[in-house]
Amino acid sequence: MKIPQLKKILREKRLDLALFACIDTEKQNPGMRYFSGYGDVGILVVPQKKKPFLLVPEMQLLTAKRSMVGAIAVKKGTKLLDALKIRIKKYLRRRRIGIDFQETTLFLKKIFAKKIDHAKFLDISKELAELRLTKTKKEISIIRKGCRISDGILRKCLSSLPHMKTESQVRALLESETIKRGCDLAFPPIVASGRNAAEVHHSPENKPLNKGFCIVDFGVKYKGYCTDTSRTFYLGNPSPKEKERYSLVLQVQEQAIANAAIGTRCGRIYDSVVRGLGQYGNFFTHGLGHGVGIKIHELPNLALKSKDKLQEGMVFTVEPGIYLKGMGIRIEDTVLAAKGRPIVFTKFQKKLISIPWY
Repeated sequence: MKIPQLKKILREKRLDLALFACIDTEKQNPGMRYFSGYGDVGILVVPQKKKPFLLVPEMQLLTAKRSMVGAIAVKKGTKLLDALKIRIKKYLRRRRIGIDFQETTLFLKKIFAKKIDHAKFLDISKELAELRLTKTKKEISIIRKGCRISDGILRKCLSSLPHMKTESQVRALLESETIKRGCDLAFPPIVASGRNAAEVHHSPENKPLNKGFCIVDFGVKYKGYCTDTSRTFYLGNPSPKEKERYSLVLQVQEQAIANAAIGTRCGRIYDSVVRGLGQYGNFFTHGLGHGVGIKIHELPNLALKSKDKLQEGMVFTVEPGIYLKGMGIRIEDTVLAAKGRPIVFTKFQKKLISIPWY
């Protein structure tokens, strides 16, 4: 994705090349995935003037050949970084190399410096984040499909909830259904029932599900791209006051989406949500949303003082909530900024669903 734009950044910053490395299968490098489509162990080299290529262990060659760039196998017994040192010699004129400081560990930076003599490493994380701000048609198609998958999993979750006993059981269902559909989790699911729903980032417990509001915050990673949805159910029979609070959050959430027109400043949308929540505005304790893509949290930032402006092709979340003593409500959708009006990708129903609970 957007290799020509990356090469332009390299020219403007007078960099010989950009490096993206993954040496730990548990921590993928989003830049490598974004520019090559490959997310396993390896090193992506993007020279300023030549074609990009992947260096991968021999056993990963077949997988890497499905990527969007050429792949070169490093024979067994040869270290990736030793092969890198040899392969990039001919590209190093100024010995200036761009790397993503946010996604490169201090350990790996030190190894780069040791292997590539007299090179200067410059941070291009800001430029990379801005490149991913708007999505291509292909990216949008992938995220839209991912949202359809997550909608199906949430439907399965809803039908299974009456038979569940603990928050951890619900989380396990979300995880297993994600795997069944050939996806990964975008982040650890949140299942928060009763008084636990007052915790914004509650970790599911192996304790009985409690009566009251139950927040399920969940997303899948499909073909390397994330989705994000929150729905709030009610275990038992809600009181008129609880129904009123839920309706308010839903009304404010839908109005915020309607307000998310191209060119609108994100901080302004946040302000309108706080005003819309009225007496509950002080109980909205987190950002209104965030960009979604290769990473679960990207630009734009829909926070209080954010100066980010919505652009066509941005994919982001809208997730207002209120958190009072002993209860919480959050409703979240993944949304595309598009001409005319925003398009909501997450279609799972948002009316308050009450589940008999004893």
